[in-house]
Amino acid sequence: MKYILVTGGVISGIGKGIIASSVGTILKSCGLRVTAIKIDPYINIDAGTFSPYEHGEVFVLDDGGEVDLDLGNYERFLDIRLTRDNNLTTGKIYQSVINKERKGDYLGKTVQVVPHITDAIQEWVMRQAKVSVDEDGVEPQVCVIELGGTVGDIESMPFIEAFRQFQFKVKKENFCNIHVSLVPQPSTTGEQKTKPTQNSVRELRGLGLSPDLIMCRCSTPLETAVKEKISMFCHVEPTQVICVHDVSSIYRVPLLLEAQGVVGYFCHRLDLPVETRARKMLTKWKEMSDRSDRLLEHVSIALVGKYTKLSDSYASVIKALEHSALAINHKLEVKYIDSADLEAMTLQEEPVKYHDAWQKLCSADGVLVPGGFGVRGTEGKIHAIKWAREKKKPFLGVCLGMQLAVCEFARNVLGWPDANSTEFDPESKHPVVIEMPEHNPEQMGGTMRLGKRRTIFKSSNSVMRKLYGDVEFVDERHRHRFEVNPDLKQHFEEKGLQFVGQDVEGERMEIIELEDHGYFVGVQYHPEFTSRPIKPSPPYFGLLLAAAGKLQSYLLKGCRLSPRDTYSDRSGGSSPDLEMSDLKYPSLS
Repeated sequence: MKYILVTGGVISGIGKGIIASSVGTILKSCGLRVTAIKIDPYINIDAGTFSPYEHGEVFVLDDGGEVDLDLGNYERFLDIRLTRDNNLTTGKIYQSVINKERKGDYLGKTVQVVPHITDAIQEWVMRQAKVSVDEDGVEPQVCVIELGGTVGDIESMPFIEAFRQFQFKVKKENFCNIHVSLVPQPSTTGEQKTKPTQNSVRELRGLGLSPDLIMCRCSTPLETAVKEKISMFCHVEPTQVICVHDVSSIYRVPLLLEAQGVVGYFCHRLDLPVETRARKMLTKWKEMSDRSDRLLEHVSIALVGKYTKLSDSYASVIKALEHSALAINHKLEVKYIDSADLEAMTLQEEPVKYHDAWQKLCSADGVLVPGGFGVRGTEGKIHAIKWAREKKKPFLGVCLGMQLAVCEFARNVLGWPDANSTEFDPESKHPVVIEMPEHNPEQMGGTMRLGKRRTIFKSSNSVMRKLYGDVEFVDERHRHRFEVNPDLKQHFEEKGLQFVGQDVEGERMEIIELEDHGYFVGVQYHPEFTSRPIKPSPPYFGLLLAAAGKLQSYLLKGCRLSPRDTYSDRSGGSSPDLEMSDLKYPSLS
């Protein structure tokens, strides 16, 4: 097993996740099996109880693990399936060590950070690195480990110490360290500054880790003199200083690393079993990047949510929209709308903000209401859903978005003005959305319906079934505490709101579709978590097709693609087990 540790310096949020994913991608494109682990030094057991404003969205895995959004990047880039143990936190480590201590496993010894905590970290990493992440069940060969935060943070010290010991335990030829640092370029002088990187590397080396590659994040390509200066002061060869400047699309980052000889360096440094192949191995990524840069037609989607001040709050949603827009050759414009701005209260207090929000909504080609929790802004979301339904605008509601679409329909079509979710109005006479029986209200963390669950299609001619490839069922990831009240199902279906997808028992409503509307769909699950750059998620794909006015022609052609919209079949795959020619893309000619 080969281990690649990615650390970061100077500032957090520097792009370690994308760089770790890109390193994994170029190694996987060489035919190696790659897995990834994300370490978060916070004391929370998992990301499940975070506000999206803390660390961005909470990403959900197949096994129900609520994890950091970087694991979403790993899954999308590497096309793998991770588990909750691929996200390691200080809380998980301390909990496992304390549990062992309570059981008497330490035989009366004093339990300390060194060696007990550091040993537990190393054991966790070595155990998890061997877990297969591909469908064939084969053990990985390379494990990319991203250490969150910044070198020098007090909370990440036990992890740095653990990896200082780890490099000797697994031997030098099986471990290497990539340090991601910032090279700022103050606008006053326009000169690239190396001092933050020098200080960061000095601190890392003082803690016992010496970087093998220094990846410099900068706004423009690194000048040769700057590269040589970093090389001289940071104890590495100039070829070990890698420039990762801002690029037009994150799909270009693997190409950027490959062009600077990163694969060759790893082959030599880690003695990797890589057959020498032509430079075609990342052709599909290049085609994807080029296509992204060449797009001329635009499509706009109004994202109506409550966490719109931070785009990372909806990271997977945005990525799913981008994948689908790329597939139909359109440039995506996301119009972020704070749902509270659509409400009557805002009209009284801040009329300009109110009218701006409605102007954005009315000018969009499609409307998306994503998942969320809490009552704030729900009435604004219902206003947006009502507008999309009445104006026949393409609409997708995800999780809470679907529940509110049911509430809106009950109020304005069924004539139940007080219809609501018991989450927001426990006294409602028409509780169209209710709490699930298994939810324990005493405890917040990990008590939702989480992870991969099966949805059975109840209708043979539903739009969603066709978009999924006319299958009988789909397995998608869930994260919710409330569900549509199954006792009221008949009232909705009589008026045209069909529950076309239900769970295996037929008790939980999973997919809604509105009759006599181009595309009005709600899903209880979160399809964005399984969207991939070359395999867009069908609900989002349908929304983009409808927003671009191409859905009907796509369905009439049997959901097929024209050659113009596929990627090259001749290029080497970005993953050994996936050939682009197997993928179906829409025919838009």
